[in-house]
Amino acid sequence: MGVQPETETGTAASVSAEVPEEGTYSFTAMEAKWPQVWEDLKVFTPLDDGSRDRRYVLDMFPYPSGDLHMGHAEAFAMGDVVARYLRQKGYDVLHPIGWDSFGLPAENAAIKRNAHPSEWTYANIDTQAASFKRYAISADWSRRLHTSDPEYYRWTQWLFKRFYERGLAYRKNSPVNWCPKDQTVLANEQVVNGACERCGTTVTKKSLNQWYFKITDYADRLLDDMEQLRGHWPERVLAMQKNWIGRSEGAHVNFVIEADAGKPAREVTVFTTRPDTLYGATFFVVAADAPLAVELVTDEHAAALDEYREKVKALTEIERQSTEREKTGVFTGRYAINPLNGEKLPVWAADYVLADYGTGAIMAVPAHDQRDLDFARTFDLPVRAVLDTGEEDPAVSGVATAGEGTLINSGELDGLPKAEAIPAAIAMLERQGTGEKFVNFRLRDWLLSRQRFWGTPIPIIHCPSCGEVPVPDEHLPVTLPSDLRGEDLAPKGTSPLAAAEAWVNVECPSCHGPAKRDTDTMDTFVDSSWYFLRFVSPHYTEGPFDPEKINDWMPVGQYVGGVEHAILHLLYARFFTKVINDLGMIEANEPFSALLNQGQVLNGGKAMSKSLGNGVDLGEQLDKYGVDAVRLTMVFASPPEDDVDWADVSPSGSAKFLARAWRLAQDVSSETGVDFTKGDRALRSVTHRTVADAAELLDANKFNVVVAKLMELVNATRKAIDSGVGGSDPAVREAAEAVAVILSLFAPYTAEDMWNVLGHPASVANAGWPTHDEGLLVQETVTAVVQVQGKVRDRLEVSPSVSEDQLRELAMASENVQRALDGRGIRNVIVRAPKLVNIVPA
Repeated sequence: MGVQPETETGTAASVSAEVPEEGTYSFTAMEAKWPQVWEDLKVFTPLDDGSRDRRYVLDMFPYPSGDLHMGHAEAFAMGDVVARYLRQKGYDVLHPIGWDSFGLPAENAAIKRNAHPSEWTYANIDTQAASFKRYAISADWSRRLHTSDPEYYRWTQWLFKRFYERGLAYRKNSPVNWCPKDQTVLANEQVVNGACERCGTTVTKKSLNQWYFKITDYADRLLDDMEQLRGHWPERVLAMQKNWIGRSEGAHVNFVIEADAGKPAREVTVFTTRPDTLYGATFFVVAADAPLAVELVTDEHAAALDEYREKVKALTEIERQSTEREKTGVFTGRYAINPLNGEKLPVWAADYVLADYGTGAIMAVPAHDQRDLDFARTFDLPVRAVLDTGEEDPAVSGVATAGEGTLINSGELDGLPKAEAIPAAIAMLERQGTGEKFVNFRLRDWLLSRQRFWGTPIPIIHCPSCGEVPVPDEHLPVTLPSDLRGEDLAPKGTSPLAAAEAWVNVECPSCHGPAKRDTDTMDTFVDSSWYFLRFVSPHYTEGPFDPEKINDWMPVGQYVGGVEHAILHLLYARFFTKVINDLGMIEANEPFSALLNQGQVLNGGKAMSKSLGNGVDLGEQLDKYGVDAVRLTMVFASPPEDDVDWADVSPSGSAKFLARAWRLAQDVSSETGVDFTKGDRALRSVTHRTVADAAELLDANKFNVVVAKLMELVNATRKAIDSGVGGSDPAVREAAEAVAVILSLFAPYTAEDMWNVLGHPASVANAGWPTHDEGLLVQETVTAVVQVQGKVRDRLEVSPSVSEDQLRELAMASENVQRALDGRGIRNVIVRAPKLVNIVPA
């Protein structure tokens, strides 16, 4: 789940501690000075004592491959804005950090380097940790965790056992996605366009005995509970999850397969969303790669089926389901009996039906399903319309009519519209005992077995006498062997753990006879499906989390991460949370109350990549412009959910603005604690309006607009110092302090330095959000623009309630306007009070 890196260059370079000339803005000096102060004061460690309302902010934790990249810089800047803002608002904020540290890249690196995966993993974690600290993330480092630590995966194994005890973890033989390069099983979600998402190798099918989580038991709840998230999660994420779960209402229909030459009769159930079209079924199809096809085929057709199944193995699911691809199949020699009309339907094996959808078999209604029609036309099978839609007969047109219509050629269903025919057909099936109403889901059980080393071992022992025996809780964690490295980890078609005989061969905990450990490890998505719970009490040793603390913090109030995790990680985390809720361990039934997806960082309109040569080195950007400038640029470039094109932004401009803001503090000459109410009202009005607007904008995640408002306040304050009331006016101090507090959300080093110069003790992060006076939000004057023939000739400060006649009179009295008219007559005067006057000369 962790964010994968784009470069391996360093961002943790040492920061120069040169002392700049007094009065000079120096990000290097600030970056050298403040981190130790924050660490000593434990600024970002929550009180966790109930004295304040709690808020839990979490960024999707990173994967430790190389150092931080530009994507990290954007994602963690956004989450940090939320955490820092909530802290300023007075909440006790939990904002932890950790690493999603199991995974195949570490294993591949270990093979290449003849090392143990832990060496590469923990070295990269140390590098990233130093970079995160430099990047000034307001994280509670005391809660740092790594999913590859035995102290962590002990509880991953413990949770697996609880799932197993509830029947939610099980093994079965099934065709699985197999990456021949990585020599491991892939979940459907990890196959992208027919290739392994990790290495790009074409994925094939292989039959293996695998571990699954029974996520389908929670399909209804995962779907229905999305209503709790609506308005707090992006709609596109909810839509993606809804489509992935894929709830379909219909019927289970039982077909009897006739006996044939040594093959007994048997019943096969199919799922259909259109039981009303049963009379239009003219053939029956089973998935060619399903065991059912082999069970049904007659001896006469077995060789043809075997040859066909080998061809199917090379196809991706996308290819198999494509409507553009020519239909292929093999007749099994068997016939199915239609339960409504008794008609015999030839049974075919074909690749366009998938083994893991429904029951792996369908009734084919070619007149009203395009793929069935294409198959029927290829193999000259009958086409019978049973739905009158007013369109041409599909047997003639070659176009299936799937939609609304009136039933025809359907016995007692004739004349019924679709909406009435579906329940009527189900009632007929139920009366006969040949079917029932059923809800089906596109969602499949979660395949969690992986034939690799660097993952959480599955805590099951296989005993010849006792079968599957869970490792007793007191013997957890089942740790990985420390002596496998390099070529010992290379893919060989089985898990590398299988070769570690001293590790594999154990005593059965039940009968004490010889037994073997399970040699697969868990999908790393298992680790990331509950890490947010562990952060609440990462040092707790009596369970996965402290039951006295978990409900104080959960659910996570704001989760931040990329939309690429919309289906996998987020769906699995929701599933885990619901199971743990059912175990009575937590009150929350959803893990994340609100979700913020940040966009990508591009360069020249394209995603950064080594192959394109358009990568931007984060470390170089930080060294050149400073952490604050990079963070501010990320936030100011666009709304959080939009992409940031680094070619179109200006970190140098951000650096100049930060220096300008920082100089405000240098120019304040009034004492701390001065009475702000005695300051200049005009500047105070701008300050209070900025504070009020910023809070509303931050609550709406419009961080870039907050920066724009802040820039306006800096300009107004600079104008007041240079050509107005001067640096001694209390309103100038009030404005500068407000700038420091708001700026601390985006540029913590600059803000802390300002706060210090303004005479306050560290840290500005805990200064508290400024209060605003509603009376100062009312504008006493607005600026009216006066144009002559479309060109601006003057600006007038007027009352917001000025009338059109008054504004016209003021505009015409302007010397600049009279000079522009130069004695000419006036054809028209357009007035839009209180903002605009446009004078059109004759």
